[in-house]
Amino acid sequence: MTAVVGDFYDFCVVDRHRLGVLVADVTGHGVPAALVASMIKIAIRSVAAYAQDPAAVLHELNRVLSDVLRGQYVTAAYLWIDIETRHARYSAAGHSPLLHWSAASGELLPIQSNGILFGMLADTSYPVHNLQLASGDRLLLYTDGLIEPEDASAEPFGDRRLEAVVRESRGCQAGELSAHLLDQLHVWQEKPGSQEDDITLVVIDVA
Repeated sequence: MTAVVGDFYDFCVVDRHRLGVLVADVTGHGVPAALVASMIKIAIRSVAAYAQDPAAVLHELNRVLSDVLRGQYVTAAYLWIDIETRHARYSAAGHSPLLHWSAASGELLPIQSNGILFGMLADTSYPVHNLQLASGDRLLLYTDGLIEPEDASAEPFGDRRLEAVVRESRGCQAGELSAHLLDQLHVWQEKPGSQEDDITLVVIDVA
């Protein structure tokens, strides 16, 4: 991180087989967005008891944050993974889709499971999508800073290019994919290095 940011990610590790992954993106930039991100960091600790239930995690985070957002909004995605049962559960609040590379089918599946953004309604529910995982599968969580940068013609990098890079890089290690995505994004931008939005991405490989 080179500046105060409004993106946030965290891992809720329950034991050696189970964990939750949260990625969030606060509207706006600079100190106001960073302050909300710090509130999310505190709030996620208060909902740790719901870690295995993505709908409950998002519902409680939205309830806790609604009184303090004051006109700001937050998109968020939460992924629960149980490696012992090879099962995952996913829910989101106005967030970009989870990408699931299925090694068995050779398909990249965008998973949409969205409720409304944090800060719009204090009491709302969030749908949950269930996934079965297998060895060789890959999951990618990210914020919109990865798809919104534009080229000289004002065309955004977009979902299709992101998905193409993920498909082409299926043989890479997780860290290699992260680096390759950022390289491709910098090539795409009209002014490489002048990133206007925060970028967060979490790559998870199933061993």
